[in-house]
Amino acid sequence: MPPVRRSLVRVLPLLLSVLLAGCGAPAPRDTAEREVRAAVAAWARTPPAQLAGIPLEDWAYEVSAVRRSGAAATVRAELRYRLGGYDAAAAVSAREVSLAREDGRWLVTGDRAAPGALPQLWDQGPVTVVRGAHSLVLGAGRDPAALSAIAAEADRAVPAVSAAWPGPWAGRAVVLVPGSLERMAQLLGRPAAEYRGMGAVTTGRVGAAPAPADRVVVNPEGWAELSAEGRRVILAHEVTHVATRAATTATTPLWLSEGFADWAAYRGTPATPEQAAPALARAVRRGEVPGELPRAQDFAFGGDPEALARAYEGAWLACRTVAERWGEAALVDLYGRAGREPWPVAVRGALGIDPQELTKDWQEALREQFR
Repeated sequence: MPPVRRSLVRVLPLLLSVLLAGCGAPAPRDTAEREVRAAVAAWARTPPAQLAGIPLEDWAYEVSAVRRSGAAATVRAELRYRLGGYDAAAAVSAREVSLAREDGRWLVTGDRAAPGALPQLWDQGPVTVVRGAHSLVLGAGRDPAALSAIAAEADRAVPAVSAAWPGPWAGRAVVLVPGSLERMAQLLGRPAAEYRGMGAVTTGRVGAAPAPADRVVVNPEGWAELSAEGRRVILAHEVTHVATRAATTATTPLWLSEGFADWAAYRGTPATPEQAAPALARAVRRGEVPGELPRAQDFAFGGDPEALARAYEGAWLACRTVAERWGEAALVDLYGRAGREPWPVAVRGALGIDPQELTKDWQEALREQFR
């Protein structure tokens, strides 16, 4: 027995070292790969010259994979950056960087969105920068005067939204203006048909506290069709989504999110329900009072435009009813609670009634408004 025990003592350390070497040690990188990574690191130390004017901070590329073929190489990397004074956290973009070996060294020859990843605005051409008092407008292929007009509109929207939403938010807006509807759709990764007729949309993840890098993206074609009042309302609506992002979660009813954004946009304006909710007014006068508050699917684009209009108008009037009967503070409280509590609990806590009673009060308000 003793000899066997001594043999095990000698063999176990050897086995352990082999296992550790095989499982824990990273595969060694060859010289060429190290040179490619070093070339990308050197190239990425500063943003490209064509982005001058954009307040970029913390600009960095993190290489995740290198693929070489002779004198060419392709790098998969993650770009991280912040817009200084606007972003609370870094925006992230998956990129593909091309390199070529010339005169004994690797040089970067191209940088683009990685396959399947969303492009950045500057991938669509030179970017024009317009700074407002409360806004930063970035446009690709757009007239600077048009961008200045959008910045002025955003500067009006931000204080109006802050007055409606007392919760914490940055109090600033970043607006992207691509060159066309198709280019807008590319930035958002969705079919262009989904945004046809829309003036603007907002990007961002719900429940990110604070919102890291929200962007309002303008549809230049839809924007051109709007009246001055329509542009004001649309931009204030989208900026409200930016402001309320951190309080909005998957439990927040979509009608409350969209209705609150419209309520904030129309707040303080002379717009009447008759003027702002014509589709719903027609339906109520036909005796078609909605049986329930708008459902999430009612806000889907691509269907009946009248039904979509009634959903948005009904959501706005529901929020307006809460603000008028229980007060604006109660509406804000309801919004905050809805993002962190079950809906029945949120309604009882903010308004002291059940959800069914809220629906009945809303229906009653519609009948009274549109007799």
